[in-house]
Amino acid sequence: MPHIKAKERFTSHWGLIASIIGIAIGTGNIWRFPRIAASNGGGTFLIPWILFLFCWSIPLITAEFAIGRHTRKGTVGSFVIMMGDRFAWMGGFVGLVTTAIMFYYSVVAGWCIRYFLGAALGDLFSAPGHQAYWDAFTGSGWQPFLFHFLAVSFGIAVISRGVAAGIERANRILIPALLVLMVASAIRAITLPGASEGLKFMFTPQWTLLTDYRIWIQALTQNAWDTGAGWGLILTYAVYMKKREDIPMNAAFIGIGNNSVSLLAGVTVFCAVFALAPGQASELIKSAGPANTGLTFIWIPQLFLSMPGGRIFTSFFFLSLSFAALSSLISMLEMTSLNLCDLGMKRRNSLRWVYVAALVCGIPSAVSIDFLVNQDWTWGMGLMASGACISIAVSVFGAAKLRKEGI
Repeated sequence: MPHIKAKERFTSHWGLIASIIGIAIGTGNIWRFPRIAASNGGGTFLIPWILFLFCWSIPLITAEFAIGRHTRKGTVGSFVIMMGDRFAWMGGFVGLVTTAIMFYYSVVAGWCIRYFLGAALGDLFSAPGHQAYWDAFTGSGWQPFLFHFLAVSFGIAVISRGVAAGIERANRILIPALLVLMVASAIRAITLPGASEGLKFMFTPQWTLLTDYRIWIQALTQNAWDTGAGWGLILTYAVYMKKREDIPMNAAFIGIGNNSVSLLAGVTVFCAVFALAPGQASELIKSAGPANTGLTFIWIPQLFLSMPGGRIFTSFFFLSLSFAALSSLISMLEMTSLNLCDLGMKRRNSLRWVYVAALVCGIPSAVSIDFLVNQDWTWGMGLMASGACISIAVSVFGAAKLRKEGI
């Protein structure tokens, strides 16, 4: 295995868990979940979303852990070992889907960095309005690209330091900080006058909507986003895990933990919108377009400004969200680099190629929010096929054999 140090592993159980949670906790939970849930019936959406957690996400996470630890290869190399050379394309497809997501995810990570700086420097609060601030930023073109560049550069710098010194050390700090702030923001949102309407929207299902197949599709893709199931990212990190790790327990903890963060994000955003925009909240959160895409960025600052020390909390929130987004981006960059190494490329060269590709291919999403939303839908659908490829690999290799050798 020339692409990684032979003995390089996560140094502790917490380091592994923090890094795996860091794959999924981030903008998928805090940016994507509220807008997808809002557009798909709120409480109705939660029913298939919870079902898919147990019948799709947790089994796939378990499989990825086992495959990665057993093969000690990236997605392409793992599929070759599991199924033979003929099926290397399946591993390539899994890698392609996640790499394509990386190209616009880095843009969203850049948004988080920009909002942190806006809150820290104060211009976020001096703007004529949060909606106007969002529109001006995303419509400028050059600003989203600049922060996309910063996000990719940071990610490459971290993974170039290796697993223990780079990935693990960063996530030990990033993830706990975000969780503390998520709990604090949810508590504050619930205590706002009128927040009960947001809770009602989020947890009251409209049973007739369950006949709409689009809600089920969106629930499945969002569950993959929430947990990281089917991306090949958990498989990639499992390459570096110790043999004695309890895979089933880790998979359940990660799946349920990530979805819990999504629920916290939903409670925070929905309660804030219904409390701060009574009378128009329902239309705002259900509408398509930039306002829906920017739900978290538009309403979270208003939520924190309604409480003492709001500017400080807003700064810390977007700092932590930036960390979480970057931790997810780091795992995507690492997966793509590891696949290139499996194909025979030296580690240093693979990082250079990944860096250039991420910068260039992220430009369309940086300059056009409509293009980014289109990519989000397209490759969100691709995650279903990606998860199916991993399931097929387990079936061909033999679930009992993998359980014996990988788990």
